[in-house]
Amino acid sequence: MADNVVVLGSGYAGAGSVKKLQRTLDDAEITWVSDIDYHLVLHESHRVIRDPEVQENVTIPVETIADRSTEFVQGRAVEVDTDEKAVSLEGGDRIDYDYLLVCVGSQTAFFGIPGLEEHALTLKSLDDALEIHDEVVSAAEEATEDDPARVVVGGAGLSGIQSCGEIAELRDEDSLPVEIYLVEGLDNVFPPGEPGLQNRLAEMLEERGVGILTGDFIGEVDDDTAYIGEKEDGEGYKTELSYDVLLWTGGITGRDIDIDGIEADDRSRRIQASSDFTTNEEGVFAIGDTALIEQDDEPAPPTAQAAWQAAEVAGENVARAIDDRPLKRWRYDDKGTLISVGEKAVAHDVKVPPGVKFPLKTFGGTPGKFLKKFVAARWIADMSSWGRAKKAWGDL
Repeated sequence: MADNVVVLGSGYAGAGSVKKLQRTLDDAEITWVSDIDYHLVLHESHRVIRDPEVQENVTIPVETIADRSTEFVQGRAVEVDTDEKAVSLEGGDRIDYDYLLVCVGSQTAFFGIPGLEEHALTLKSLDDALEIHDEVVSAAEEATEDDPARVVVGGAGLSGIQSCGEIAELRDEDSLPVEIYLVEGLDNVFPPGEPGLQNRLAEMLEERGVGILTGDFIGEVDDDTAYIGEKEDGEGYKTELSYDVLLWTGGITGRDIDIDGIEADDRSRRIQASSDFTTNEEGVFAIGDTALIEQDDEPAPPTAQAAWQAAEVAGENVARAIDDRPLKRWRYDDKGTLISVGEKAVAHDVKVPPGVKFPLKTFGGTPGKFLKKFVAARWIADMSSWGRAKKAWGDL
């Protein structure tokens, strides 16, 4: 009887692994499980905040990705019994596996900040992006130029910066009375970046009228105010920032799925995985945001780029495990950073094909914008076709 390989998740890691498995496996059966029936190009989902119609070009139906060798099951995995080798879905259905690839992604981390989870919007799904659009428009309808609606975005990483850019585009295109603030607890926007990139991004945000508050963390939230900075000697918070719409993009944690016997990080709840994606349970692999993947000094970053790379090797390793061949070890290769702020984009430390050199380490303009679009289009093409990527180009 053929082995059954079960893949959980339809994000970058899940969709990419399914594509690789379909090219690699001969006799095994593939079962693909996800709670949604499409792959979301998540690093472009912020575009939906400006224009909901963009959703057609940043989602790829699973039937476009899955071939005849793959059975797709729509459902949310809630538990994995590693002794019985079975996945339980919400509602009671059960799927047996011989090999399991866990790539269910992540969810937003609220770090125990009082009131934050209850009052903040997030950006982890298509529905989230649509809700942000609706909330911004609704708040603007109740506002005036003299008393504009205020949108506060917490967390100045990729999602926070790009969301601010799209909210600014929405504001300007529809002449909405909206002001935007970006709050970051560390000292600069895009904390992982180098100073030159941080400065460029801050300039681009300020050009779009985004107010930037750095150096103090959000300490508490109620239904209309974000309280920023630590309390001192029983006094109030350093800053009280009222809001009409609050978006939180300040971190991630593991998804709510009970996997018996799997070792996970206590703080982040992400699964511990070796550089070949194996876990402490035989036949169970983990990649993408779901996993803390062993590298030399620290785990691979929870980014789309890392998930793309990992999926290619993980899919091959499952096939190798079935054939009882040695597994490949994966090393993350950072190919640079591409960030959009509305219609503009900046590229930093980008690796390009041999023989092609960019004169600047950090650059924007037409070259930066083209690269940002091309990377997204290439992923869409890899998952579907260049025709689909060409259709999406204008919205990327």
